[in-house]
Amino acid sequence: MTEANFPVWVWFAIALGSVIIVGLAFYAGRLLAQLKAQNQRRDQALAKRNENLHESIVTIAKAMEQRQCPLSEGALRLVVLLDLRVESTQAGYAKKYPSLHDMYERIKHMPTHEARKQYPKAEIRKMDNEREGYEKELENVILQDVRQLLKDFA
Repeated sequence: MTEANFPVWVWFAIALGSVIIVGLAFYAGRLLAQLKAQNQRRDQALAKRNENLHESIVTIAKAMEQRQCPLSEGALRLVVLLDLRVESTQAGYAKKYPSLHDMYERIKHMPTHEARKQYPKAEIRKMDNEREGYEKELENVILQDVRQLLKDFA
């Protein structure tokens, strides 16, 4: 059977199949372009978020280094902010800054803000004394971690 002997319906089916294939290819191309644009927007948003986190981390670390922020409060904030960074799982911040994480682990159970108001003053005083004791105990090593963090984030 030669090309000239194909019935009309075969030529019609080939043409229809070609149109469908071209249409699907066009649709797939549009979907890929949309996906690429979506990924770019996501990457830009993550970069902006990391930039804001970076700025906050540096600001808190500088405040701790200059004694404008209590070490315990700074450690709480820094550990949370470091954990929010995109690369936090691969970066191993707990190993890089062990004293900050140690302080965090010691005081994370203590209530803050409005939750503190629900406790009797004697209980709050007891927790504050405990926290301040940890600050005195870990002061030098926390400040070493803070200085290292500032070097790493410079």
